[in-house]
Amino acid sequence: MAELQEEINKRRTFGIVSHPDAGKTTLTEKLLLFGGAIQEAGAVKSNKIKKGATSDFMEIERQRGISVATSVMAFDYRNRKVNILDTPGHKDFAEDTFRTLTAVDSVIVVIDVAKGVEAQTEKLVEVCRMRKTPIIVFINKMDREGKDGIDLLDEIEEKLGLKVTPLSWPAGMGQRFKGVYNIYKEELLLFSPHGKQVQDDILKISDLSDPILDEKLGPALAKELREETEMMTGVYPKFNREDYLNGDVSPVFFGSAINNFGVKELLDCFVEIAPTPLPRITEEREVLPNEKNFSGFIFKIHANMDPKHRDRIAFLRICSGTFKRNTNYLHIRKEKKIKFSNPTAFMASKKSIVEEAFPGDIVGLYDSGNFKIGDSLTEGEKLHFKGIPSFSPEQFRFVNNMDPMKSKQLEKGLDQLMDEGVAQMFKTETTGRIIIGTVGALQFDVIQYRLQHEYGASVAYEPVGLNKACWVTYDDVEAYKDFRKKRMRDLAKDKDGNLVFLAESSWSLKMAQENHPEIEFHFTSEG
Repeated sequence: MAELQEEINKRRTFGIVSHPDAGKTTLTEKLLLFGGAIQEAGAVKSNKIKKGATSDFMEIERQRGISVATSVMAFDYRNRKVNILDTPGHKDFAEDTFRTLTAVDSVIVVIDVAKGVEAQTEKLVEVCRMRKTPIIVFINKMDREGKDGIDLLDEIEEKLGLKVTPLSWPAGMGQRFKGVYNIYKEELLLFSPHGKQVQDDILKISDLSDPILDEKLGPALAKELREETEMMTGVYPKFNREDYLNGDVSPVFFGSAINNFGVKELLDCFVEIAPTPLPRITEEREVLPNEKNFSGFIFKIHANMDPKHRDRIAFLRICSGTFKRNTNYLHIRKEKKIKFSNPTAFMASKKSIVEEAFPGDIVGLYDSGNFKIGDSLTEGEKLHFKGIPSFSPEQFRFVNNMDPMKSKQLEKGLDQLMDEGVAQMFKTETTGRIIIGTVGALQFDVIQYRLQHEYGASVAYEPVGLNKACWVTYDDVEAYKDFRKKRMRDLAKDKDGNLVFLAESSWSLKMAQENHPEIEFHFTSEG
């Protein structure tokens, strides 16, 4: 048991979330550089080839320049095992991000200094707040002109509903950006735009009245830094780790990920203060990480991570005990035992086989179609992990098969992509036509692209006038028969055979609810 506890104490599993373009993938990459997990940043433009960012490994991401699939990366740093989950910032992929947030213990929110708090960030932080997930804020792109630091903190408090406490403070910004004073460590970091921060750029200054400040920053900037820091310490609470762990206060750091500036300070503080793996709630009970028996849940499925091999990988978050290779575990939903001969750990798209893994770790399991998002694996106890959402789609298209010779490939492709939770598929009860529903429009492009490139099936979409899909449950069979008779053409089944009501407008949904009070309509199906 002592060994298990020691492994748990080493783990830090967190997600990076932000609005698109706030620099999240760049930050992820720089964290990996510090962890020695990669040798050069993917954004480095060499003469022959422009490499894409390390964590964006799907072809369509390279083409669009946005992250559409959550990547998982692990590295060792200062005797800690750090697991990063980089999430898609684009709102059309919010579902993937929400699910990923169920698998992390804390979050780093990246904010662009020029744009401040953006809509997508608000939504994601709201989910973290509901779950009381500890949050650290990283204000990025300080080498560009942006909002005043104090105004930005006010905006974060107001829009995100977070109580903040700055652990570092910038000296100037944009052209005037000279560095950051690390309040947590009482050190001044001097910025050099060449992006190769070396140890010499750090000055230990425990007293800001030290004249060396004027020498390094110039009198005007030194005066500004002294005044602002003094004001900071007067206005914001002194950092208290308990408050942070309870989700009551969020530390704030400033830096410039592209220039590699302020990233090491963020990482050093993060591994010190961030929570070790936390308990998880199941329908049956609370599961503690240091329990002897293994348990975990699938929060993401990714098909064809390696296009050369038709493989699907199910991402398993380990919640308790020790996961061992070649050991039989119980798949709760299917009530059957499965063992895994080549469970993998991730370094972006590089993979390596793991013999054992511990709470907080994310393991990839090769999957031939056994898993769905939300599935539990245990050593025998029946546990159902809670809180892994499926959202009610808001955009819909009919799917037309453009190559009847490839019907099998299309069926398989749709089946697998739906398991990944990229979108949801409905079959109408009257005509049997296939409708795909997504949270965002961009997912239709991704599905079309992947069906063609990974499964050799070509599809065309046709608009369908729908406003919302919601799941339907009932206790009263007679009431249901009446409902079905009147509403047959609005009914469909989802991939798992659950009954779904397809509403043409919010008015028709309202009418259905009023006319059939015995029928319940649900807007998320929690797996």
